[in-house]
Amino acid sequence: MWRSDQWKDYELIDCGRGEKLERWGDQLLVRPDPQAIWNTPRTHRGWKQNAGRYARSSSGGGQWQNKSMPERWTVSYGSLTFNIKPMNFKHTGLFPEQAANWDFAQEQIRRAGRPISVLNLFAYTGGACAAAGASVCHVDAARGMVSWARENARSSHLEDAPIRWIVDDCAKFVEREIRRGRRYDAIIMDPPSYGRGPSGEVWRLEENLYPFVELVSGVLSDDPLFIVLNSYTTGLAPSVLTYILETLISKRFGGHTVSDELGLPVTQSGLVLPCGATGRWTSSN
Repeated sequence: MWRSDQWKDYELIDCGRGEKLERWGDQLLVRPDPQAIWNTPRTHRGWKQNAGRYARSSSGGGQWQNKSMPERWTVSYGSLTFNIKPMNFKHTGLFPEQAANWDFAQEQIRRAGRPISVLNLFAYTGGACAAAGASVCHVDAARGMVSWARENARSSHLEDAPIRWIVDDCAKFVEREIRRGRRYDAIIMDPPSYGRGPSGEVWRLEENLYPFVELVSGVLSDDPLFIVLNSYTTGLAPSVLTYILETLISKRFGGHTVSDELGLPVTQSGLVLPCGATGRWTSSN
């Protein structure tokens, strides 16, 4: 398991009974987590004294309760600064378990010894490649998420970094990039389990992931560096991601794939909360 265990501004304090207690900077939040199916004694004061708890509704959705946290604040990871803004669908604008992938991508870019262009698809609000010196094309279908990502770049003093900010359906954007002959040395894909495109197109990870990765392989350069492919769907084992990347990428470019779970260490138990899976293809063994 790849653990995101280098955080200082974020901490997963405890988890259980379908919820997790987290520290985001100096704010304690309680949010749902379907993976935390075990019981916990909940001895930490934060279970009762927190700045906000997101409670799901039996009719769907949910809302924040005991809401005393600021409308927004920042947390840092290394040289990166992220704006935290709890939303009405439980998210905060940041997935802290992805720090393990940020570290991986930055190391690959810095060790490459050449200019690297990165295509970041379903990019949400994060992304650390520009801080490592890469040029980045950041694509997400949600205009608000792209604006949020630009705020994060400014907060991280990356406002002048070579980043293209694109609001578009990821598949349609890739199709146009193929026609334009544009190529990228590295690709990061963080697709949702389920979603709808701007024209109502339905995305289901199990049905669409393989053809999507096949499409995306068409924008790889002749000397690609790495690919990161994330899956939050618990039904997909990490080995599924290996199979996809080995079939579509390694057979064409060589290299190799390693896939594993992502995890966040839990302070109270000393164990690790699983947070989905990641496949990493690299050009070198």
